[in-house]
Amino acid sequence: MTLSNKVYILDTNVLAFDSQAIFNFEDGVVAIPIFVLEELDKFKSETSERAYNARTVIRSLDQLRSKGSLQSGVDLDNGSKLKIVFICDECEAKNFALEQNIVDNKILLLANCLLKKGFDVKFVTKDINARVKADVLGIDSQDYLKNSVTKENLYRGWIRVSVPAIELKRDLPEELLRLEAENLLTVNQFVILESQHNPFNYVVYRYLGQDKPAKFKVVKAPNLNLPLEPKNVEQLMALDLLLDDSVKLVTLLGPAGTGKTFLTLLAGLDKVLIKSEYEKILVTRPVIPLGPDIGYLPGDIQEKLLSWMQPVYDNMDFIAHSLNARYSSIYKEEEPYQGFGTGNVGNNNKRRRHGKDKSKTTNIFPKRVPPLEVLLRENKISLEAITYMRGRSIPYQYILIDEVQNLTPHEVKTLITRVGQGSKIILAGDPYQIDSLYLDFMSNGLVVTTNKFKGHSIFGSVYLQISERSELSRLAGELL
Repeated sequence: MTLSNKVYILDTNVLAFDSQAIFNFEDGVVAIPIFVLEELDKFKSETSERAYNARTVIRSLDQLRSKGSLQSGVDLDNGSKLKIVFICDECEAKNFALEQNIVDNKILLLANCLLKKGFDVKFVTKDINARVKADVLGIDSQDYLKNSVTKENLYRGWIRVSVPAIELKRDLPEELLRLEAENLLTVNQFVILESQHNPFNYVVYRYLGQDKPAKFKVVKAPNLNLPLEPKNVEQLMALDLLLDDSVKLVTLLGPAGTGKTFLTLLAGLDKVLIKSEYEKILVTRPVIPLGPDIGYLPGDIQEKLLSWMQPVYDNMDFIAHSLNARYSSIYKEEEPYQGFGTGNVGNNNKRRRHGKDKSKTTNIFPKRVPPLEVLLRENKISLEAITYMRGRSIPYQYILIDEVQNLTPHEVKTLITRVGQGSKIILAGDPYQIDSLYLDFMSNGLVVTTNKFKGHSIFGSVYLQISERSELSRLAGELL
């Protein structure tokens, strides 16, 4: 077996993570151990993303066979060479420290054998424990870091700048012009201009781009028919993007309790139930359990999803309670909810207003918000299993994908490409709270998508830091 000096040995999890990984090494030989193919073969019958990637890798290898022998090596378009490799007779398994009934240990035995033959071996794996074992054996190992983003380079969607208070009174502060002139802003990035001596005195601007007649927009609290308002400046910026139909893709990042799911559902209700700009709200999230898998939950698929979507249910319950409490302070219902009609106030709806204080009718939802079960039945909200999203086209819907930090960049790409005409998609999650086995802050789909789309006019992002859930929730996030 003749190899060029540098050899990248790929672990199974790399190919299960990125089906195109074999084409992303440009300066050596890409070696796939034969037992990695056996593991991929076990995955291919699943309905998971790794099964899709396994099938894609196998098809790619089948196509490469037409160019030559995979055992001898096939030249790739990027100048590297691909080989399927075996544990050769010279490998002394009996003197190897690790048991050979584990695939990772077989790969390490192969890497150790090639290392002793003088090759520059790089063991590429997303398994931290495998990298630790490789280090103990003196084998150079590395994570698969394509598309990875460091914490320092994460795009947060906003900056905070201190200026003299007099600047805040100008129609267009000079600081904004300076930031634009020095190319320090990207499209749809927010600038929080605050007084140097009073951080509570501030004005928020959104940069719209150099090609717009008005390059900056002053961001103010939205005029919603809802008694709920943003609680802090971060939520204000998020709502500005969520309610702007020209921004087709929004990412909301931040820890628990910052309002990512809540704000999206609030904006979605306004867009679907009040303004009728979208047909319905579609909500989905990955099946990465902190507990039993969805298959172990009781009931049919909709009942399983309802249990799985409990965070959505909790947020909807709070929104409905807040809106209906405000509604009840204005109107007295004489009959229960009968479905969504025209929403006109009068005898046809059999409700009457208490008192004569018309100021109370400001920002009031024009009808009671029904329970989530009713919204599901009337197809105003749809809870979908993310597994069944591939191959669909989703037009005229307000789409929320929650917990996106547990998806790979390829999975996010698959979901975004499902978005049809007239739809808007929101990706939400906490990049510091990842439950997926082979994802981390740098490689998850939420962070990678945010940095890839940065600067496009149809994209906006906000990183939310302030927890509004409770003091206990905030402290738990900071201390534990």
